Amino acid sequence: MIEAEWWDYESASELADAVAGDVGFIIESALDARGDAVIAVPVDDVSMPILEKLAKQKLKWKNVTIFPTDDRLVSVSDPLAKVTPLAKLFLPLGARVMPLGSENADHKAAGKAADARLQDLHWPPDLIWLGIGSDGHTAAIYPGPDMDEALNGPKERRALGVKPDPMPQDAPVARASLTRAAIASARSLMIVTRGDDRKSLLEQAIEDGISSPLAVGRVLADLEQPIDIHWCA
Repeated sequence: MIEAEWWDYESASELADAVAGDVGFIIESALDARGDAVIAVPVDDVSMPILEKLAKQKLKWKNVTIFPTDDRLVSVSDPLAKVTPLAKLFLPLGARVMPLGSENADHKAAGKAADARLQDLHWPPDLIWLGIGSDGHTAAIYPGPDMDEALNGPKERRALGVKPDPMPQDAPVARASLTRAAIASARSLMIVTRGDDRKSLLEQAIEDGISSPLAVGRVLADLEQPIDIHWCA
């Protein structure tokens, strides 16, 4: 079983303050150690208030690269694009915001392009911050024909194209996603989630480990580094 430390909070505001503080500390430590920082973050209803607090911190943003843990294969002008909210927050601060996805009808080709972009970054990332969905997906590692490749593909592959099956009703499009190998390589890992249902789901997924039917359980199984899990109801 992986080494997971749970951090529980009384409110969403307390959660946001704590996580933004932790992420800022990771960035600052990387800047002090190497002169730059690379982080991957989720873009969803839970993460956005935290990212807004993070953007208010006085850091050397021009030396920070931020990219989403997954992105939808749509135009950056499409409301479904995940990189766009990140760009609006962090580009004005001078940070480098890198898209993971691209508008490409062929999700396999889009995944190869995403992997090529990540290959140009300093690696491993200083932080990969994950969310989880109600179906147990994390990043864009969903049930479907691409799930096994995302979990068990070549270790040097950092991203791939994913076509969920079934398609999520709220965003029925293909994605580009970090692979399990990329996630496992991070210097620091965290999960941030809310709700009793997600907590129960995550606890069971961690307990089941490699035998979990859920993507998040499979991703976390046998990780060599500890993971911080931040949660509130």
